[in-house]
Amino acid sequence: MAAPLSDGDRRKQISVRGIAGLGDVAEVRKSFNRHLHFTLVKDRNVATPRDYYFALAHTVRDHLVGRWIRTQQHYYERDPKRIYYLSLEFYMGRTLQNTMVNLGLQNACDEAIYQLGLDLEELEEIEEDAGLGNGGLGRLAACFLDSMATLGLAAYGYGIRYEFGIFNQKIVDGWQVEEADDWLRYGNPWEKARPEYMLPVHFYGRVEHTPEGVKWIDTQVVLAMPYDTPVPGYKNNTVNTMRLWSAKAPNDFNLQEFNMGDYIEAVLDRNLAENISRVLYPNDNFFEGKELRLKQEYFVVAATLQDIIRRFKSSKFGCRDPVRTCFETFPDKVAIQLNDTHPALSIPELMRILVDVEKVDWDKAWEITKRTCAYTNHTVLPEALERWPVSMFEKLLPRHLEIIYALNQMHLDRVAALYPGDIDRLRRMSVIEEGDCKRINMAHLCVIGSHAVNGVARIHSDIVKNSVFKDFYELEPEKFQNKTNGITPRRWLLLCNPGLADIIAEKIGEGFITDLSQLKKLLEFIDNDTFIRDVAKVKQENKLKFAAYLEEQYKVKINPMSMFDVQVKRIHEYKRQLLNCLHAITLYNRIRCNPSKSFVPRTIMIGGKAAPGYHMAKMIIKLITSIGEVINNDPYVGDKLKVIFLENYRVSLAEKVIPAADLSQQISTAGTEASGTGNMKFMVNGALTIGTMDGANVEMAEEAGEENLFIFGMRVEDVEALDRKGYNAREYYESLPELRQAIDQISSGFFSPRDPGCFKDVVNMLMYHDRFKVFADYEAYIKCQGQVDQLFMDPREWTRKVIRNIACSGKFSSDRTITEYAREIWGVEPSATAIPPPNLPRN
Repeated sequence: MAAPLSDGDRRKQISVRGIAGLGDVAEVRKSFNRHLHFTLVKDRNVATPRDYYFALAHTVRDHLVGRWIRTQQHYYERDPKRIYYLSLEFYMGRTLQNTMVNLGLQNACDEAIYQLGLDLEELEEIEEDAGLGNGGLGRLAACFLDSMATLGLAAYGYGIRYEFGIFNQKIVDGWQVEEADDWLRYGNPWEKARPEYMLPVHFYGRVEHTPEGVKWIDTQVVLAMPYDTPVPGYKNNTVNTMRLWSAKAPNDFNLQEFNMGDYIEAVLDRNLAENISRVLYPNDNFFEGKELRLKQEYFVVAATLQDIIRRFKSSKFGCRDPVRTCFETFPDKVAIQLNDTHPALSIPELMRILVDVEKVDWDKAWEITKRTCAYTNHTVLPEALERWPVSMFEKLLPRHLEIIYALNQMHLDRVAALYPGDIDRLRRMSVIEEGDCKRINMAHLCVIGSHAVNGVARIHSDIVKNSVFKDFYELEPEKFQNKTNGITPRRWLLLCNPGLADIIAEKIGEGFITDLSQLKKLLEFIDNDTFIRDVAKVKQENKLKFAAYLEEQYKVKINPMSMFDVQVKRIHEYKRQLLNCLHAITLYNRIRCNPSKSFVPRTIMIGGKAAPGYHMAKMIIKLITSIGEVINNDPYVGDKLKVIFLENYRVSLAEKVIPAADLSQQISTAGTEASGTGNMKFMVNGALTIGTMDGANVEMAEEAGEENLFIFGMRVEDVEALDRKGYNAREYYESLPELRQAIDQISSGFFSPRDPGCFKDVVNMLMYHDRFKVFADYEAYIKCQGQVDQLFMDPREWTRKVIRNIACSGKFSSDRTITEYAREIWGVEPSATAIPPPNLPRN
């Protein structure tokens, strides 16, 4: 009888990671050594681990190039409708492992690197995250790129190549401290600069109305240099492009003004132009009306639209007429998706190009613009909506301001004709908000300039129709759609949880990787003891691995047998990390009160970044770390409870913590979280959810059955009723003794003995102006957490619920989301046929 296979050997056998043919392994080794020698100019005596990472990255990248070129040739020949996904954020994370997964190279590389005496996982850890995003919106864009490539769509992601991405978070004395994220310090092997496609972008200047048409003159020019990153689909030989723009000063920058004066000063001033792509604004769900941010938004839009029009004109079946004015077919060949309002300037910019440059008739141009653009709304929080001062536009983009005024007039004329005498409706629906400071409401601009407007989960899309854009919905109900968010199963299952992917593939085959709805087949195994044991074993291995990582990285020791209770997301009042804190304190008080009683051991992990200017969010981090300081050092508590703050939460850390989680906390006030996508990642990775009926939690409960999630708290209707009645936090404080005790402890300095008044702002907010009603859900939350404890004590029942959740998570693939966008908004059909690989002749 053959010896039982080790886990490692068994993993290599399973083809989810790609069969490692001997030829492939030899080829990878040869290529690796060649790159070490010729690209990095090192030999094995002086090479560092980082050199080895770069050699491997270049080796893997070589496998992309042929497919990348061939995909673009294929699009040129077929001339399909192109999809342009415009976003100011693409939160990509690391690229190496994702590329190996999608090309089926993981095992070949693993074996080759092993034969070279190196460790693949160690090399993967060297790669910097591409942190060009804040949170959900940016990560969604990254998942969408993966799905669009996997579905064979001719799609392009367009954004900004920030020199500094989201800051690195350090915790010092319990406080968040920001550090610049110099992610390009060692170079980026995945990007290719394309200086031959550099384009001018204009700012400032003035508008001249002449008999020949409108001219925008005396502008300042900044050049946009494109950097292309390949986006491989899953094993279909499609490689799409993400094109990110970097700002460059023109060589004559400031030299005209300075020609008699200070040449050195003029050259140093080039930085002013190049600052446009220097840094990502670190706000999530918050609008900061800074001129540099408006410049970033116009910069990406102006460069991208020039590129789109160039590609439209030069496409094989594009127009060949000498004056190049046949833009009638433009919406049949181009779809522009606006990821929130940040790229809203696409609408007036496309109008400006069509009318002023291409001399298209105004009404025709407006029809083309509307048929081309579509807008995704990501938030209903009023503080997140972009409202730019008219005065800033006047200075920076004078022609765009004129166009917006004209579009608004046209729009209001239409509304006035339909609702005569309804002045208040005109005020509510105007793109221009009157007041002390006149402002441009970018969401209104997006709605009038798009043929489709969508929310990102069913409950959110309903709120969009019934409140945020109610007037617009009454005017054009056919515009409004729902597209529930999804996540890519390649990164969020295959890559981050290979153990789970393998036991699933053993049972139902590999089809689920590109058709996640096939996970439904796992329902047959919900009572299968072997499968139950395997699922529990994979989770335990993931927990042990994560516990080891925490010990190695942060010197924290945790009990791997405890429940891993995880809340990871941006720190924001609406996400209610404070509710989690109150539960931790309540648990602590119960243990202190009755130390001999048996408790279900828990490790509460909270992670996420706070916007640098968001005082309350930073106080929340300090509170979490302070609670941890007290609880983790209390000898009465021991192993029963630990509170850990996960420093510098980012994509690569999510890939480690999510597969290890038992409980996923999704506890925003109902009606505030548009969708959430972390919730979906936890579900597919075998954690159970404790959550409110908010965002996509509603649909998760619908898919898996509400009894298979821990749902608690107010629904949207209850929140609205409480708003009408008036929320009074003190009532809850007076009537709930455990809540009062927790608040008094925070207030009295129990968790901050060296600075007893440390948390007065937090307590004051909770007691007197808490928009998100933490206390109103406290009692239901604590009770629900008790049910979590009960179930966790029955591992078989817990794991059965886990399996049901995994089996019902298929809807939440971004492949499903993108298929819906393609059919219902962009008017294109996904394609299952692979492009022939580079070593085979073209069709």
